[in-house]
Amino acid sequence: MGELRSADLQLPSPVTELHDDRLAARRVRVLLKRDDLIHPELPGNKWRKLKYNVTAARELGLGTLLTFGGAYSNHIRATAAAGHYWGFNTIGVIRGEEHLPLNPSLAYAAGRGMQLTYLDRTSYRANASDEVTDSLHRKFGDFYLLPEGGSNTQALPGCAELVAELTEPFDVLFCAVGTGGTLAGIAAGLSANQQVVGVPVLKGGAYLENEIIELQERTYGSRVGEWRLDCGYHFGGYAKRTLELDDFIDDFESRHGLLLDWVYVAKMMFALFDHVSRGAFPDGTTIVALISGSSDIPEP
Repeated sequence: MGELRSADLQLPSPVTELHDDRLAARRVRVLLKRDDLIHPELPGNKWRKLKYNVTAARELGLGTLLTFGGAYSNHIRATAAAGHYWGFNTIGVIRGEEHLPLNPSLAYAAGRGMQLTYLDRTSYRANASDEVTDSLHRKFGDFYLLPEGGSNTQALPGCAELVAELTEPFDVLFCAVGTGGTLAGIAAGLSANQQVVGVPVLKGGAYLENEIIELQERTYGSRVGEWRLDCGYHFGGYAKRTLELDDFIDDFESRHGLLLDWVYVAKMMFALFDHVSRGAFPDGTTIVALISGSSDIPEP
């Protein structure tokens, strides 16, 4: 069993300015918040969401973390890593049928000790129901339940802490949105006259507004912070990509030496540059772009 100490985490995560002639032409500054560098196995918002959940599980005396995800879920990988480093058994409930050999994401999770089980897609859609939870308790006994994506009332305070790490004044923060927990937490940490723009990476992401409001109400009692969603940059849906997005990723890497995660971060960054090119921000605006993770799969 491994051990993860505070010294192993790069906190606060680095902030670097992005120098790009397209930004300079619009007199806009962009700062990259490199949460992908916090830890190779617990990058970014995954660590922030898990931090207080792990504490809660330990306080409840529960030795097993159970969570849900697709076959390529970053959250599944991060939960497996959290279990390995902090001494929990982990169970991953995977959407769909088992396919062997395991893909790299699931092979990593298994290598970190996670027990994998599978739910057919119809049952999986009801994964938050009491019926599914009860059946999992009958099968596995006691466990600490983490929702798909890790977004719950324990996750938001960890995400809110990100804002306090930003020592330079800023006006807008851009982040990718999967389940909405990261945005919900960050928005709670904002000062007056700051806002978050969330870029959903799945098609039809407008429904997430109600999900985010509900998360904030459960955690803080009401909607908090200035935030909005821009649902026009999903590029076909979750884990979908187009030649236009691929060209943007290649160009960004060529200019800045940083390969953007195409599932989440690249869509967010494309949206940011598109907004800037259309003059959406006045001269002198400072934008923080949250680099929340990478597509790299470390060796277990």
